[in-house]
Order: sequence, then C-alpha cells, then structure tokens
Amino acid sequence: MSLEELLQACNEVGDAASWEEFVRQFHPVIAGVVLRTCRRWGCNSLTVVDDLVQETYLKICRERKIILGQFSAEHPNAFHGYLKVIASNLVHDYFRASHSKKRGSGLEGNSVEPVGEMTESKCESGGPQAIHRTVLVGQIARALEQVTSGSDARRDQMVFWLYYRDGLTASSIATIPGIGMTTKGVESLLFRLTRGIRDRLVSTAEQRTKDSQGAQRYKESGLGRD
Repeated sequence: MSLEELLQACNEVGDAASWEEFVRQFHPVIAGVVLRTCRRWGCNSLTVVDDLVQETYLKICRERKIILGQFSAEHPNAFHGYLKVIASNLVHDYFRASHSKKRGSGLEGNSVEPVGEMTESKCESGGPQAIHRTVLVGQIARALEQVTSGSDARRDQMVFWLYYRDGLTASSIATIPGIGMTTKGVESLLFRLTRGIRDRLVSTAEQRTKDSQGAQRYKESGLGRD
C-alpha cells in the first residue's frame, strides 16, 4: 500500500487495519519527536511521553480530514516532516499551558520554545548542563521572537526550529503544507534569522557586561553603602 493509499484509507474508511499500518509506519517518527521535545523542556517522564504520543494520535484522528485528506506529498520525507510539526507543536503547547497555569497567566502568543523553566511535578530536574542548555535555548527563542514579525512570524519560527531543532533539510521544509516557500527561500530565511539572532545575542551579552561593570564600579565607589 502506497502512502497516498494509506492516508486515504485512514481518512475515508478509518478501519482498524489501516490505522494499525499507520501506527506501524509512523510511530517511530511521532514517538521520537515527542521524546526529544519533552527532554528539551527538561522532562524525562515516560508517562508524560506516552500520554503525549497518544494525544498526537488522537489529534490526527480528530482532524484527519485536514491532516490526512488534504496532504499532497511532493517529497519522500514530506509527510514525516509534517508529522514532526504536528507532534512537536502539541508537546510545546502542553508545556506552555502547564507553565501558564503555574504562573496564573495566559499563554504567550508567539513563544515556540521553553524559556528556561522546567516542569516540577511530573518531570525530573536536570543537572547544570541541562539547565545551561535550557537557558541558552530560551535566549535563542526570545531573540527569534524579536527578529520575526508580521503575519509570517509563526511560520518563520517554525522553519527555524524544524531546521535547527528537528534536523529537517531546507528542501524537506519547503514541501511541508503551509510553508509556502521554495528551498532557496527557506535557505535565505534561515540565513537571515541566524544572523539576526546572533546579532541579538551578542548585543545582549555586551549590555550585560556593561551593566555588570557599572554595578561593580558603583559598589567600589562606596556610594551604594548605607
């Protein structure tokens, strides 16, 4: 059974045999993305991973008319990339909502990556390296939000993370429904975003150094004493 035939069978017929074949073919992709994304949030709970894998399948089933019915494969890895987007976004939404409840505030509009916090109840805390990496990823995420704007901001952020976080090539990203870009267009966007993020991070680091030096001089002057 070809990919097109399998997707059509799951979408239109929805019999158990078709879905079993779907799971057999794509479970490694979905489970792998969910596991890696959970770890990026500092979560190592297999229970949480299993729950989110099941939620991904439920989403695909509920929205099969759109996810399966309207997909048109133009590249061998296109559907794999499509599933990675769906699974990754679902996990990010889960953890953003979890953190939002803890803060007692609403979800942040364009945030697409953890910004340095780790879930406490279900996830194990990481060591110094894991914490440092989470903080660094958070800095990159904030810089990414600053260099993207307008109606394409969400798409541009997705392209960036698909390339650097999930390892998709520019050509694979270009074939994903909703991206609406050529391979050259994706490469150009990635170059612009990477340069912009690097400039932001350098500027932030320089400002922090100046602030630290200013605070030290103020302390040494004795003006900060009571």
